[in-house]
Amino acid sequence: MRDRLEENKSLTIVYFLLRLAVVAVMAREIYTRDWNNVFMCLLTLILFLLPSMIEHRLKIDVPNALEIIILFFIFAAEILGEIGEFYLNVPHWDTMLHTINGFMMAAIGFAMIDILNRSPRFHISLSPIFVSFVSFCFSMTIGVMWEFFEYAMDVFLKTDMQKDTIVSAISSIAINPDGVNAANRITDITQAIITGARDGAITDTVILGGYLDIGLVDTMKDMLVNCVGAIVFSVVGYFYIHGRGRIAAALIPRMLEAEEEGEKASEPEEIKK
Repeated sequence: MRDRLEENKSLTIVYFLLRLAVVAVMAREIYTRDWNNVFMCLLTLILFLLPSMIEHRLKIDVPNALEIIILFFIFAAEILGEIGEFYLNVPHWDTMLHTINGFMMAAIGFAMIDILNRSPRFHISLSPIFVSFVSFCFSMTIGVMWEFFEYAMDVFLKTDMQKDTIVSAISSIAINPDGVNAANRITDITQAIITGARDGAITDTVILGGYLDIGLVDTMKDMLVNCVGAIVFSVVGYFYIHGRGRIAAALIPRMLEAEEEGEKASEPEEIKK
């Protein structure tokens, strides 16, 4: 019980500090009247509540280690990434978050199947490798849906969630002078000139260093690192089922037993004492 209280104390401290940081950022954004960032802060505070809401409504124990990772992930993505512009100023920030997301979503997908697999109410018994495979597929599906969301935001709301990439070489049939189905390749691109309307006036925009790829490279990179994170956890989960995964045990949600529900309900009062 003492170990559990210490773990919950750490979670409470992390939650309090992150929430305090978000409130401080929101106060600054209200002062500067940046209402988009104010909305982002409010969204972050709401997302912080999701793990505990899942625990109470679905009677699922979300391990404290996983909950702390989720809280830091939300803070890193929304506050640091978007408001703090880490996506622009910190190399590979987006790559790191997509890798962690692949890992976390595989853990959640694994838990969903493992809970059903262990529950006496369901007459199923899936092999460890199949459970790991399903968790991998769940993670990749979430990753694909997120890329759909980024694409939709860019198309309909004119954002740039799919960050553009400058590339120095392209292969395309669109630049084949003969108009046949054979890709022509251009290498060592030093600049690209885009002629179009900006603020109502036709202007030339010069892209230095190469050709401006609109989102494709970023999307494929995000999917690749999501796949890496999903594979890593699927392997960890496989050994967890065989009883040889101590790390996974601290990261995989599980269904609460009746006596554990009582302990969970009483823990906040004990911590206060």
